[in-house]
Amino acid sequence: MDMRQASALYRLLGDEARLRLLRVLHRERLNVTELTGILGLAQSGVSRHLGLLKDAGLVTEEKDAGYTYYRLAPSLHENGHRAIWAALEEQFGAATGDPSVRADEARLQEVLRLRKENFDTHGAADTRDARQLVPGRSWAAWSRALGLLLPPLTIADLGCGEGYLTIEASRWAARVIAVDRSEAVLERARALGRRRRVSNVTWKRGELEKLPIKDEAVDVALLSQALHHAVNPPRAVAEAARITVPGGRVLVLDLRRHHEEWVRSKLGDRRLGFSDDELRNMLADAGLRHPRVGVGARKVGDPFTVLIGSGQKPNPATKSRKHEPDES
Repeated sequence: MDMRQASALYRLLGDEARLRLLRVLHRERLNVTELTGILGLAQSGVSRHLGLLKDAGLVTEEKDAGYTYYRLAPSLHENGHRAIWAALEEQFGAATGDPSVRADEARLQEVLRLRKENFDTHGAADTRDARQLVPGRSWAAWSRALGLLLPPLTIADLGCGEGYLTIEASRWAARVIAVDRSEAVLERARALGRRRRVSNVTWKRGELEKLPIKDEAVDVALLSQALHHAVNPPRAVAEAARITVPGGRVLVLDLRRHHEEWVRSKLGDRRLGFSDDELRNMLADAGLRHPRVGVGARKVGDPFTVLIGSGQKPNPATKSRKHEPDES
């Protein structure tokens, strides 16, 4: 490598975003969409950085199942780039405690968890066991099939965001009431509903702690990854119980307590998750019977564990009993 090539290469590596990109590609091969989510950069920026790194011979691309994946070039370990690779490895090791690196690692683990939960991708990649490859098998299809076994319930999707779960619930529910505090987010959710031609969803703006829904109006009140955004989580759970009919259920999907502080600034999280007991007590204190909390999703190395909590609103003739043992 002559001086001009070396100068150009060092200038290329003098960019924080490109170093972060190389670091995650050192851990796993990834596509542009995954890299965009991990790095928190615009897709155009990620594509531009990848193009520069590819032209420099540091990154290669490969096709697999209709997707384009990127990985570190094998030439990085060869004579021409051996010194560069040694410096990069040293930098990667020294930066493990950096907050931005920790955030990238957490988001990488979330991408890998989602991959694992996609039967199509996971089965195709796992050639060690051909039985895993079952065309058409997916978690989304299973969830929709199970939904068809339920009666036509009225559902409240509280903290609905851009409406993806709302739309899924509308496939089998009689009616869905979707609530979010952000009018801009609600407008995107409404637009999604129009594109999907959904007619059984009512979109409402409101706070989790003061829901714009009357008492005993829904069969199931759902808080999916919304409670850690609430100003007052116990009050939000109590409001969910208020709008639920006697015999109905409150269902909570949220994060177990973690230490990823970056989610406060990047994602607007007010709470870093909840302990199992904390979530169980909130359900019980809201007057719900048989509060249950268990793990919904967990992956080794991923700092985020999903908890599922549920409780049933008692009938008027049934005395509310707090902190009952979990059902086995």
